[in-house]
Amino acid sequence: MQYGISPLSIVPLRETTSNQSEMVSQVLYGEHFKILEERAQWSRIRVAFDNFEAWISNSQLLKIPEEIYLQLQQSTPKYSSDLFDFLTDQNGHLITIPLGASLNATGLLSHDFEGNFISCKKPKSEIVKTALLYLNSPYAWGGKSPLGIDCSGLTQMVYKLNGYRLNRNSADQAKQGEPLSFIEESEAGDLAFFDDKDGVIDHVGIMMNDNYIIHVDGKVRIDRIDHSGIFNADLKRHTHQLRVIKKII
Repeated sequence: MQYGISPLSIVPLRETTSNQSEMVSQVLYGEHFKILEERAQWSRIRVAFDNFEAWISNSQLLKIPEEIYLQLQQSTPKYSSDLFDFLTDQNGHLITIPLGASLNATGLLSHDFEGNFISCKKPKSEIVKTALLYLNSPYAWGGKSPLGIDCSGLTQMVYKLNGYRLNRNSADQAKQGEPLSFIEESEAGDLAFFDDKDGVIDHVGIMMNDNYIIHVDGKVRIDRIDHSGIFNADLKRHTHQLRVIKKII
């Protein structure tokens, strides 16, 4: 088994071995992973944080020894806490990093970081506050940063920044936590899941107080939610059909 880490700011993960292939997720700076299969220009990886598997360009990863991978697995995570920050490399050049970049391997990468970071589990009351940092970030399928993010990327990153692990996709996140029987039982920070006409869960958002939800629909936005689903006041109609609300914390 081989191991790797992302030495770059935001690296796309692809469905297949092509730069034209669909971006299904991203690895942010400092995220580490197992290399499951290596080809001439691409490697299939399994991200340590959530076990998500996809293809990454070999030119955008750095191989690390197993002992470093295990060390990163056992260390307390440190994440950048500003929307954007930067490190300096050994030549004094800047490397921009987004909110939620992993900082545990800066020494390994010979990078210096002097910004703000978080490194502890936070109470549930902080979930919505963190989500608001992404407000108005544009929608991007597979995205995980303020420059572009999808619905499950938002929920995963918000929970990650508060010390909790979520799976990568909304359908997989829906398998976590405990279901609530009624919307009135929900609290700010719970997750609401929505399905399509075939009953497949394809959307997720974070519950707020007073029947509001923060989610991604064109951008990270706040809408009303009721027993039917999400009501978009701009469109004057429901846009997502509620399936279940789950308590993760």
